Amino acid sequence: MNRIPNSLHASDIAHSMHPYTNMRAHEEQGPMIITKGDGIHVYDSEGKEYIEAMAGLWSVAVGFSEDRIAKAAYEQMLELPYYHSFAHKAHAPSIRLAEKLVEMTPEGLNRVFFTNSGSEANDTVIKMIWFMNNALGRPEKKKFLARNKAYHGITIASGSLTGLPGNHKDFDLPAIPVVHLTCPHYWKWAEEGETEAAFTARLLKEAEDTILAEGPETIAGFIGEPVMGAGGVMTPPEGYWPGIAALCEKYDILLISDEVINGFGRLGTPFGCQKYGFTPDILVTSKQLTSSYMPLAAILVNDKVYNPIADNTEKLGTFGHGFTGSGHPVACAAGLENLAIIEEKDLMGNAARMEAPFQAMVQSFADHPLVGEVRGTGLMAGLELVADKASKTGFSPVGKVAAAVAKAAQDNGLICRSVYETVALCPPLILTEADIERIGQRLAVALDAGLDWAKAEGFL
Repeated sequence: MNRIPNSLHASDIAHSMHPYTNMRAHEEQGPMIITKGDGIHVYDSEGKEYIEAMAGLWSVAVGFSEDRIAKAAYEQMLELPYYHSFAHKAHAPSIRLAEKLVEMTPEGLNRVFFTNSGSEANDTVIKMIWFMNNALGRPEKKKFLARNKAYHGITIASGSLTGLPGNHKDFDLPAIPVVHLTCPHYWKWAEEGETEAAFTARLLKEAEDTILAEGPETIAGFIGEPVMGAGGVMTPPEGYWPGIAALCEKYDILLISDEVINGFGRLGTPFGCQKYGFTPDILVTSKQLTSSYMPLAAILVNDKVYNPIADNTEKLGTFGHGFTGSGHPVACAAGLENLAIIEEKDLMGNAARMEAPFQAMVQSFADHPLVGEVRGTGLMAGLELVADKASKTGFSPVGKVAAAVAKAAQDNGLICRSVYETVALCPPLILTEADIERIGQRLAVALDAGLDWAKAEGFL
């Protein structure tokens, strides 16, 4: 394996600004430079192998070495390396991918708008809905409902929908009209003695009370991840999503399913909305759309959304929104090949088959002294760490212990992610039972090392 020169390490420290990183700490420790990927593994510049149990950033469905996608991108690069889709221009890859997405997604979602990322996609959704409501003579219908702990992106608008303090603090967000409702995480937010059914009923009442207090005529959309990802892998309580869908129908509020993480089989079903029994007006997808081999995202809308927008573009002469790379031909070619691989190798089916052994593996840590709750579905899981199991009390300051466990895992050849006090796992959809066993072995070592660290540092 080719070694990375030390100068590259120094250059990164000197010149690069890393996302989601303590930049001063980075100046001290520098980067782990990843040089190669193969299946569920990646390798660093020292040749060390890691199980990539986060699929990169919740995204590499097919693994890190599918040369079919590389070849598809290369062939498209040779034929038409770039063209835009402004002003009636089009090219075959974006047309075919839009057609494929309409075929794969729930019935009624029949129009596709491409962006380069999930953040851009959710930003675009906001603008689409504002544009639509202005066209319908409803200029006051501009507010959004989202949830605490939600993640919908990091642009000014999509970052406002996000409900995580670290994405708001000192960025002056939220910057658009959005109301964040209670996070639908029963273990954490249920009241003492409250059943799951009662918790669901309380959250639905909160949503309806908020709609009535704000005025239904002012609420444009409700956005949610079917299973919350970056907030800590929170699965919804039973009945939550059908109840939310009913409220949106009752008060003429558009329902937006953010499937950037959930989509294309992650939960063992093609899309999360199908797993939880609701049909959105708008569906947003990215990440596993190309397995992140190329940046790409797609928004799918139904006729209720499309027709007023289309009518308004006729009135105004244009839809004054889009990106240079919207529907980039190379990204779309990569996406088409990625989806073909997912279908041909039955990776959605594999996720469904691997769900039971994967979830059993993570549940085996429920009795670990650090673990307060294990939760997940499909091939997503989170282990929430606590200082006291009985009271569900977390650590202070938040995040230090989970970060220590994630570091211990990495030292032991397992890449996971610490999200506040949750250790998150989201492996590629090519996962096998042997892979699950190895993940469990390495995670066990990391949790024990984290426990020792927490004791030594006075957290326990």
